[in-house]
Amino acid sequence: MLLYLLIGAVIGVAVGAALALAIYIPIRKRSLAAEKDDIIRKAEIEAEKIKSEKILQAKEKFLSLKSEHDQYVSDANNRIREAENRVRQKENTLNQQNMDLQRKIKEAEAQKMAMKSHEEALERKSEEYDRLKEQANRQIESIASMSAAEAKNILMENMKAEARTEAQAYINDTMDEARLNAAKEAKRIVISTIQRTATETAIENAVTTFPIDNDEIKGRIIGREGRNIRALEAATGVEIVVDDTPDAILISGFDPVRREVARLSLHQLVIDGRIHPARIEEVVAKVSKQLEDE
Repeated sequence: MLLYLLIGAVIGVAVGAALALAIYIPIRKRSLAAEKDDIIRKAEIEAEKIKSEKILQAKEKFLSLKSEHDQYVSDANNRIREAENRVRQKENTLNQQNMDLQRKIKEAEAQKMAMKSHEEALERKSEEYDRLKEQANRQIESIASMSAAEAKNILMENMKAEARTEAQAYINDTMDEARLNAAKEAKRIVISTIQRTATETAIENAVTTFPIDNDEIKGRIIGREGRNIRALEAATGVEIVVDDTPDAILISGFDPVRREVARLSLHQLVIDGRIHPARIEEVVAKVSKQLEDE
C-alpha cells in the first residue's frame, strides 16, 4: 500500500512538473520574443539616430569642404587678377618708357641736327673772320706802312698801359676801402675798450633810475619766474636791476636811447597795468617808433 502511495506521489509530481513546464515554456517563449522585439526596436532606433548623426556630420563636412574650396577658388581668382593687373601696369610702364625713349631719340636727333647746323654756321663765321682779319691786316699794313708784327707790338703796348691804369685804380680803391674799414675797426676797438674799462663815473652816467610807488609793482615787473623782466631786457637791450633799493628800479646800459626806451616803456606798462611778455614787446615797439620819429 505504501508503495502504491509512493508511486502515486512520484507520478503526481511528474505530472505536476510536466504541467508546469507545459505552461512555463510558452510564457517564456512569449517573453523572450517580446524582449527580442524590444531589443530589435531599440537597435533600429539607435541605428536611425546614428544614421542621422552621420548624415548630419557628412553634410557639415561637405559644406566645410565646399566653403574651403570656394575660398581657395576665390583666392586663386584674386591672385590671377592681381597678376593680370601687375602685367598690365608693367605693359603700360613699358609703353610709356618706350614713348619717352622715342621722344628723347627724336629730341637728340633734333639737337644733333641743330648742333651740326650751329657748327656749320660757326665754321662759316670762322672762315669769314679769318678772311676779314686778313683783309684788315692788309689794310692796316697799307695805311700805316708797317708789318703785322709791328702793329701787334704797338697794340700790346697800348693794352699794357691800359691794364696798368686799371690796376692802379683798383689798388687805390682797395686802399681807400681798407682805410675806411680800419677807421671803423679802430672806433669799435676804442668803444669796446671804453666799455670794459669804464670808471665809476661812467657807470653812474650809464644808469637811469625809474621810480615806483610800492614793492608790489616790482613783483609784477619781474613776473612769474622772471619772464616779464627777461622779455623787457630782450626787447630793449638794457639790464633791469631790481634790488632792495626802495621805491626805485635801475635801468643799466651804455646806450642812452635804449635806456630811455626802457624807461618810457616801463612808465606806460605801469600805468596800463597789463604787464606780460606780449604786451611788453608791443609797448617797446611802439615807444621805439615814437622816439625814432621824435
